Amino acid sequence: MLLIIDDDIAVCTSLSLLLRKEGFDVAIAQNPEDAFAILKRHPVELVLLDMNFSNTTTGEDGLQLLQQLKLFEPTLPVILITGWATIDLAVQGMKLGAADFINKPWQNAHLVQSIRTALALATPKVQETSPINTTLKTQTNAPTSTSSTRRTLDKQFDFGQIIGEDSQLVQILQTIGRIAATDASVLILGESGTGKELIAEAIHQNSQRSKRPFVKVNLGGVSTSLFESEMFGHVRGAFTDARFDRTGRFELAHRGTIFLDEIGELDLSSQVKLLRVLQDRTYEVLGSSKTKSVDVRIVCATNRNLEEMVAQGTFREDLLYRINLIIIQLPALRQRPNDIPLLVNFFVNNLSQLYHRPQLKVSYEALKWLSQLHLPGNIRQLKNLVERTVLISPHDTLQIEDFQQNYQTTPNNNNTTMSSLPEVGSMTLEEMEIQMIKRAMEYHRYKVARVAKALGLTRSALYRRLEKYQIPFEEE
Repeated sequence: MLLIIDDDIAVCTSLSLLLRKEGFDVAIAQNPEDAFAILKRHPVELVLLDMNFSNTTTGEDGLQLLQQLKLFEPTLPVILITGWATIDLAVQGMKLGAADFINKPWQNAHLVQSIRTALALATPKVQETSPINTTLKTQTNAPTSTSSTRRTLDKQFDFGQIIGEDSQLVQILQTIGRIAATDASVLILGESGTGKELIAEAIHQNSQRSKRPFVKVNLGGVSTSLFESEMFGHVRGAFTDARFDRTGRFELAHRGTIFLDEIGELDLSSQVKLLRVLQDRTYEVLGSSKTKSVDVRIVCATNRNLEEMVAQGTFREDLLYRINLIIIQLPALRQRPNDIPLLVNFFVNNLSQLYHRPQLKVSYEALKWLSQLHLPGNIRQLKNLVERTVLISPHDTLQIEDFQQNYQTTPNNNNTTMSSLPEVGSMTLEEMEIQMIKRAMEYHRYKVARVAKALGLTRSALYRRLEKYQIPFEEE
């Protein structure tokens, strides 16, 4: 049963009709006393709570009742609804344990989606091993059963591109299995190269949106001036160079999943624009006054500490609470060294097919040596090291010496010193960017997709820089 607590009979009637049409049993209370009377008599699964029960519009009535509800039943999901939405009110409500915060007038589809997500996250199967904010801590000794648990998970879910049997990774995959079917927003945290994008793809592939688009956006490569055009699209003539209509990323992701990578790099003005679409599921195309609605699941990732950024005033607290309903903390590769041989063999098997070297393999001694490397660049650095070694070494069985030769030239190696960088003041950031792009283009033989991946850019962001700096490239 769902309980609606609102003193406006019109709102109660409207919500009741909507929710009964969606198959829910509904009870209505117009004041806190009636609400607790219902809660004591009936098993209530979720509460829709209005924020005001008096002539004031401060929201204090709702926040006070929210606290009382959480004391009465700590695990009861509560969704706040108000026509007097403010940033501070939203943050206070989420801090006190609200599952979501919906503005009046609400969108029916978004409200129902929020209710179903909150109910799904409140079920015992989601809470049995971890709270809703799922931050997985390091475990040094992997249980012997993790390999069998991993095999069981692989039978239930599509985790084919995620390699490893470490207990931390298995816990993460279990979490994905529990939350994938919901529409809960997910924040993936971890160092660069730990596989955040693969986790985001796994969430999408195992969700009910898997047949719909999965749109990836590297926010670190989107400039402030182009943010609205990139994310929401523009119409012809919206600005000087807008010669044709452009479809934004959110529209491309409609009914699917949008992956906002490097969200910690977003400036404050862009954060405000992003917050609106995450909160109301509406946006306006640049140059148009028509409001569009969007149905997307939000998955974000960053290697930065967002809580520290909130304290420093460089990241909005209300945006953080919008994106972190589920938190997945990825371990660094050095925290799961037993997975390194599995990863190396996976990369070598793929490369043997790619480069037509069917006899290619790695010696036991080399695998053991690789497992002891620090690898600050994590999985990305390991993959680059393996591929570079395969390309350069003439041997079918790769030995320690083959990897050592290439490890010394790996950019992420700890032996890299500041002397490899130009002296301060001898080169501008733009000049450094030009040189790095040119070097990457030469190294990857002017293949834009590979260069973009190596530089951590989207292809569109790289194309803009190539055109800006008049660097030649091959069309793909």
